[in-house]
Amino acid sequence: MKTPLEVLQTYWQFDAFRDTQEDIINTVLNNKNTVALLPTGGGKTICFQVPALVKEGICIVVSPLVALINEQVTKLKEKGIKAIALTGGISSNELDSLLDNAIYGNYKFLYISPERLQQEIVIERIKQMNVSLIAIDEAHCISQWGNDFRPAYRNCNILKELFPEIPTIALTASATPKVLEDIQENLGIKDAKVFKSSFARPNVAYMTFKDENVIYKTIQILRKNPGSSIIYVRNRKATKDISEKLQKEKIAAAYFHGGLSTKEKNEKLQKWLHNEIQVMVATNAFGMGIDKPDVRTVIHLTYPDSIESYFQEAGRGGRDGKKAFAVLLKNRFEEQQAIKQYISVLPTLKEIKYIYKKLNNYFQISFGEGTETNYPFQFNDFCSTYELPQAKTFQTLKLLDQFSIISLTENFREKHTIHISVSYYVYEEYLRKNPLFQKPMEAIIRTYGGIFEGATQINPDLIAKKCGVKVSQLESILNQLEADYVIEYTATKTDAEILFLVPREDDQTINGIAKQILAQQNHIKEQVKSTVHFINNDEVCKSIQLLSYFGEKNTTPCGICSVCIAQKRNSTPALYDIIKDDILKKIQTKALTSQSICSLLTYKEDHIIDSLQRMLSENTIHINDRNEYYIK
Repeated sequence: MKTPLEVLQTYWQFDAFRDTQEDIINTVLNNKNTVALLPTGGGKTICFQVPALVKEGICIVVSPLVALINEQVTKLKEKGIKAIALTGGISSNELDSLLDNAIYGNYKFLYISPERLQQEIVIERIKQMNVSLIAIDEAHCISQWGNDFRPAYRNCNILKELFPEIPTIALTASATPKVLEDIQENLGIKDAKVFKSSFARPNVAYMTFKDENVIYKTIQILRKNPGSSIIYVRNRKATKDISEKLQKEKIAAAYFHGGLSTKEKNEKLQKWLHNEIQVMVATNAFGMGIDKPDVRTVIHLTYPDSIESYFQEAGRGGRDGKKAFAVLLKNRFEEQQAIKQYISVLPTLKEIKYIYKKLNNYFQISFGEGTETNYPFQFNDFCSTYELPQAKTFQTLKLLDQFSIISLTENFREKHTIHISVSYYVYEEYLRKNPLFQKPMEAIIRTYGGIFEGATQINPDLIAKKCGVKVSQLESILNQLEADYVIEYTATKTDAEILFLVPREDDQTINGIAKQILAQQNHIKEQVKSTVHFINNDEVCKSIQLLSYFGEKNTTPCGICSVCIAQKRNSTPALYDIIKDDILKKIQTKALTSQSICSLLTYKEDHIIDSLQRMLSENTIHINDRNEYYIK
């Protein structure tokens, strides 16, 4: 066996551990139950992967996100470490084979989703494994009061029951004192040694600015701080719209969301990781499991759904220890939009039951059936088929996913199938008369068998490459063959996949989780309320507010957040009076935007904006629907 430091140097090429990592690892190696609360970017995975490689046997890792599981398993395999992932959509034969490998194949890591712990076959095979360590990643999901609560996480305690002498390590980047207590209670590890690094990020400046023209302000920020950046927005459409606006301003930007194909995601991600583009405009799922230490700016153009989410997203900046900015831009409409997005769209139990019933009808699932069946899913088509409101329908699907009724995977896919529907003689005669189609069809026949017998799925990229044509040309050829009744060709696009986890029981399915849903919705309302208060509180240091939320006391002002900086400026009131007088002179006869005012005055722009906001609060000036300041 190697020492922890030797493992770290061999597989990660680091010379030393960070902060409390070594103490956590040694506690695990001494077979003690452990809880590790480390901030985003604090190196949580090393805390269980290193001791697992030191110990003999296999480490079982429970993780809630398929993308996160696949990311970690891929990285382990790249290091030459044997790891297996048991996620949704695996056939029974493949599941059986993977479990055999975990028992007999000298694997070091078995990653599983919490739902897998509900399967008898998985539990029975785990009993046969030489388990060395149990790791519960994103452990806050086990608590009803944690962000992203997943009831299936309550099943994790079965691992402790099966292996009471094997150490358990629970890891999270966001847990309040109440959530921490819940984690220990539910996992049966009240005796655990708790390592809680301070959530303070002294190099991250938390800034909240009120600005009616958020795009103009964003451009200013990005030009002033030209390093790698992330911009979080509300929806997919906004990712594209804002990235295009930035590109027009000669700022290298791309957009990222769950509806992109895997190929598009990888291409965009690699360009951003290698700093070929400065800005990634994304929905809030972006960044999970991505290790990019040199992000200088994280900008929120929308309110996050919780302080936990904001802290994790903002924490993706400055992981290299250098100064970074977490900027949240607010305006007079954003608070109402947040309430609409997070609270007004919460479906009633009646609406959840109705949508769940329609979902089963959509896939023609009979009563009592559907378990472990997987389907490509077109969300817009589903909503239009049954005239369902999109926002509440999406929230319902997320709830069904959260409570392990279904597994929803947002992932754009194209599926192409071909069936040669004529006799071989007719087919040959057709190609003789249309020789341009011969090469692509030969490539398809050589690559895929059975297309004379029935519909066969093909990969257009692969075929186009083999016969030296563009994918668009190949699709045009296939469409012509179908028009001539030679083949049956389908090209379907989906933006998600749904795996049904329980048999269809309609209302009974929802009744079983009704109390939990209502409690969760009340918790969501409280989280949104806390987030709005944090954003609007310009009296207390932003860092102190965040740390207090996570239970840290006796903290001191950071000195670099928007509140601290404003307080420093306000210590020289004479400057405000001077700027105020000059602003009044400029808008005496004509209403002006903040950009125009800044261009006409010689003071620092931040001082001018602060003065405008103060004058608004004092009702000295007013703002119209064109974002122009004026005097009544």
